[in-house]
Amino acid sequence: MGPSTAPSTTPSADGRIGAGQPRKPGVSGTFDNPSRSLKQTWKPTHTRKKEVLTALGIFQRATADHLWRMLRPGDRHDRCTRDTLNALKGEGKVRVETRLESGHQLWVLTERGHKEAKQLLPKSARMSVLRKLQYDDDGEPVDGDGYDEHAAAVTSTAAVLTEAGYGTPLSWQTEIAHKLPYGYTQYADLTMRAPDAGVPAMLLEVDRVNEPVDDLTAKLRRYNDWFELLAPKADANKAKAARGTTVHDFRLWSRIYPATDREGYVPVAFVFTGKTAAQRESRMRRLEQAARRYFAGTPYPWAGFTAVDYHQAVPVVVTELERITADPAGAAGPVWRRLGREEWQKLSEALDNPDGERLYRMEEEQSRRRQAERKAAEREAQRPVCTRCGTKFTDERWQSVIQYSWSPGDDLCGPCAKQAVDRAEAERVARRQAEEAAEREAAEAEMPKARRLFRRRE
Repeated sequence: MGPSTAPSTTPSADGRIGAGQPRKPGVSGTFDNPSRSLKQTWKPTHTRKKEVLTALGIFQRATADHLWRMLRPGDRHDRCTRDTLNALKGEGKVRVETRLESGHQLWVLTERGHKEAKQLLPKSARMSVLRKLQYDDDGEPVDGDGYDEHAAAVTSTAAVLTEAGYGTPLSWQTEIAHKLPYGYTQYADLTMRAPDAGVPAMLLEVDRVNEPVDDLTAKLRRYNDWFELLAPKADANKAKAARGTTVHDFRLWSRIYPATDREGYVPVAFVFTGKTAAQRESRMRRLEQAARRYFAGTPYPWAGFTAVDYHQAVPVVVTELERITADPAGAAGPVWRRLGREEWQKLSEALDNPDGERLYRMEEEQSRRRQAERKAAEREAQRPVCTRCGTKFTDERWQSVIQYSWSPGDDLCGPCAKQAVDRAEAERVARRQAEEAAEREAAEAEMPKARRLFRRRE
């Protein structure tokens, strides 16, 4: 979705970023308006009709541009999506609720289409409420209202992320409730599940730079409180003693959302849009300062460790619809920033924790190695030295000295000790031989002379 013109920073009423929004190569003009230059005939298929019905069943209201980006981003333009909507309109399953200031038509399901979409959606999907047709006093249908710029930005966010490969329309749910024990319910603007893109689950909050930063910080606090809720029948003592990834086994969120495949709770993304780039940047910085306690993690307490324990932290990333639109790769590009970092990264990189458990394991191994080297050095300093030749004892010689009681020669190395033993043995043998010779001579001296002569003759 490489941009052919510089994007405007002012969102239109349906969440698109101005008239200069990047378009598919070779396409010009506003996509919701028929193009007289295109002579192809686009035939809506049954599959495409079902796609549109399910998408509207989830998001309730959307433009053709939104649906094109969600459902068929590989198409060069939204012509076939518009034709599919018109075909469904002819079948009485969708209708145009209103035309936005940008010129885009806003489509919703009819009662008939709502019933069919409900049958198409899996039971786990949250079906949007039917937008009933309103009539004036004369019985004439009137355009719908209540579609504000926040709702447009929410749908646009889902569209550009789906276009970038983060799941499908069925991967999204809107306004999911997270009930807290103190009577408050925190609703997520969007929940995304895109395991194939490396994001098993993510909660998204869309902000048009019109809420106080304190309110955004309070949202993170409530999400953090909800993530810490124990699952029903979970053992509180075991949960308190748990460490690392096992801590999540006792939490309620792990029964509802899939494992993140990373340490930490389910990531939360803030998508900012509107106002100026400087105002959005200021807002991200202020949120970063105010909410640090929830995303920063805890440094490991041991000396020499720089790794951070993120297991009980909320990974928070921020982006801007304007930034996504301007990047050639869209939401798949380096348009995400993890709070606590400076660089803009791809989403998978921003959610990764190179300074987390992976670094901890590396530093733990280094610590073990340093400790082993220190102990080896201390032991080496205590190694005995041979008093005769000055050679250090071998491990075997040292162990033998330690194992048996001290005896003469234990201050000698193995070879010197062997030499000492051999020399002592030789001296003993020589002494014994001398003693035996002396004993023989003494015995002969005491024999009678005749007997000695006789023995000599023998």
